[in-house]
Amino acid sequence: MQEAHTAQAELDHERGYVAGLYRRLDELRAEKQEQLAKVRRGGAVGSMQNMSERDAFASMYEDRLAQLNAVDARLVFGRLDLDGGEARYIGRIGLSTADMQRLMVDWRAPEAAAFYQATAFDRLGVRRRRHLILNGREVRGIEDDVLDTSMLTDSGHLQGEGALLAALNSKRTGHMSDIVGTIQAEQDRIIRAPMPGVLVVQGGPGTGKTAVALHRAAYLLYTHRERLKSAGVLLVGPSNSFMHYIERVLPSLGETGVVMATLGRLMPGINAVPETDQAVAEVKGRPVMADVVARAVANRQRVLVEPRKLKVDGTTLTLTPRQVARARDKARATGKPHNEARATFVKVLLRELTEQLMETLEQSSGAGNTTDRSYLAEDVRSSRDVRVALNLCWMPLTPEKLISELLSRPDHLAAATPGFTEAERALLLRDPQAPWTEADVPLLDEAAELLGELDASAGRDKAQQDQQRARDVANAEQSLKNVDQMLREAGIDGMVSAEDLADHNRSRETRLTAAERAATDRTWAFGHIVVDEAQELSAMQWRLLMRRCPLKSFTVVGDIAQTSSAAGAHSWQQALEPFAQDRWRLEELTVNYRTPAQIAEASVRMAVAAGLVVSAPKAVRDGRWAPIVDRVDDGAQVPHLLRVLQQELDAVAGGLLAIIAAEHRVAEVRAAVAQRFGERVGSGAGGLGQDISVIGPKEAKGLEFDGVVLLEPGELLDGLGGKVGDLYVAMTRPTQRLRLIAAGDIPAGIEG
Repeated sequence: MQEAHTAQAELDHERGYVAGLYRRLDELRAEKQEQLAKVRRGGAVGSMQNMSERDAFASMYEDRLAQLNAVDARLVFGRLDLDGGEARYIGRIGLSTADMQRLMVDWRAPEAAAFYQATAFDRLGVRRRRHLILNGREVRGIEDDVLDTSMLTDSGHLQGEGALLAALNSKRTGHMSDIVGTIQAEQDRIIRAPMPGVLVVQGGPGTGKTAVALHRAAYLLYTHRERLKSAGVLLVGPSNSFMHYIERVLPSLGETGVVMATLGRLMPGINAVPETDQAVAEVKGRPVMADVVARAVANRQRVLVEPRKLKVDGTTLTLTPRQVARARDKARATGKPHNEARATFVKVLLRELTEQLMETLEQSSGAGNTTDRSYLAEDVRSSRDVRVALNLCWMPLTPEKLISELLSRPDHLAAATPGFTEAERALLLRDPQAPWTEADVPLLDEAAELLGELDASAGRDKAQQDQQRARDVANAEQSLKNVDQMLREAGIDGMVSAEDLADHNRSRETRLTAAERAATDRTWAFGHIVVDEAQELSAMQWRLLMRRCPLKSFTVVGDIAQTSSAAGAHSWQQALEPFAQDRWRLEELTVNYRTPAQIAEASVRMAVAAGLVVSAPKAVRDGRWAPIVDRVDDGAQVPHLLRVLQQELDAVAGGLLAIIAAEHRVAEVRAAVAQRFGERVGSGAGGLGQDISVIGPKEAKGLEFDGVVLLEPGELLDGLGGKVGDLYVAMTRPTQRLRLIAAGDIPAGIEG
């Protein structure tokens, strides 16, 4: 009775304290909302500097409000009882009273590290670590890890790993949950590792690689706020489904400014689709493709084969190959990208042609003629023949035009790929109307780097830009008339032109956060990049990412054993040393938190039997079921699936179920299951009301489900470019139950 009374008293105490934390959170929200409303009530008045400062304050208050709103769920999750009697609460953000008395420590602060690192053998001054289990804003329970044995008689309960196991056994919701309350010591060591250099986090399925990467991003943003606030952090994931799955984690940790993108979205304006042909992906991913693109650019800087006659206002001029070659050499010597160096090329030839025209006219008009000829340069510049000739020799190009013509015109491709076989060139050829793929994006990025900005003097979009500016200036003139009195009162009094006001308004309309600007700027240099499923990246994709972070500060997470792309890595050394030399270090996660032991062991046996060397992280728990194997007749796979599907749904009661099949089966299976289960069927990690997901193994990367039904596992090994990685990924997605349905052979090792 005494122990029960003590436990209830402690629970009541924690409920009272947590309620106080939420009151303080609400106070801060109200305060920031009032400050934001006050700024907005001010309107667009005052000097330019005042308006700029107002916008800056509004942005600051909006960011803080977004953070305060995002951390509401499970605001606090832990408490440390320290030697000396101090109690330190650990939560998603730091909180203090109005007079700066600390109420709660941000989980990323150095003072919170002991919550994750203290053990009975090395207490780090911690007597007891308490996990607070919240549902919404209410404390539903407490779990204690007593590290100081003298406290055992005072504590009503000793739960050990209860909080961790509760989190592992919880149902999946279609969105990844943060692990901030249950980070384990080996994970915490990686999360808090120094930022410089390339940190590789290798880990088998279920070891929490993705969670560690996300929490590390949040930790670095907290610890290096000043440096990363302006440069930003980029997080790269394998698929749109994966990005949707993890999108809530960083906001729940108090970070809303991270740029998240798949490889197909790293070129602004391009939304590339996955590359389905593994052979094509392998060729486009080779490092030599950088030389191919460079050669394609150089080949568009042409020299005439023979002299060319040009008409300028009725006078015939001659453009010679020697003149073009000399201008090309001078342009290349500038070291500028193609489109920018073109200005030098054009300038040199226009000068020579103008001199030639002047000499011709002087000869025809007789010696001693001193007529002003200054207009001749404009005559040459505006001549259609001259413009055509210069463009044929050195055309301004966009990356899309260059790569599209390179990969769709056999003559262009052959000229840029000496040493390639005809079979390799055939793989590179594409329909110019086809969508760009993820394998094309590094080629487009390489082209953008070599081409530079499109020369505005080429006339592209210039008329449209001039018209828009004229409209802006006209609007600004009217605005100046309307606010003339206000400007005089503000002391500006005629110092602002309509053009200045138009430019100012345009800049204010496009003022974005650092993350928003970075997402639309190909040349943005990020302060840190996090790459998930990094084993799948080709050499060209790594080249693109390294360009995005010149300081080469990366967190790279993946599992070499799960590589399924033909362009992917066979080792981290192979992937990274060409770019980072020896500035990379390897950490390994050794504990499988997701997959029950029976399923994890079957997955490892299958991989080893297929000749793959895999790490075998130790599963922290046994499951209720070993993998179930159903053998059926050919053609009966889908009917059998429909018969057993309700049984699988019942087994994972209320959880998420995935049906994983080879890509060519996905559409048929999804249609059949949707006919039976309707709107409950989705893709990726599911959605609202969708607890059945039908996907291929590549879309399954990084996701997890309560149960998985795998159709024809042998097909994942036998398909084009099929590797053990696809089957290994599919088998290691479930947190509870795995069922395999096959008419063909069951890969060795699965059944023990």
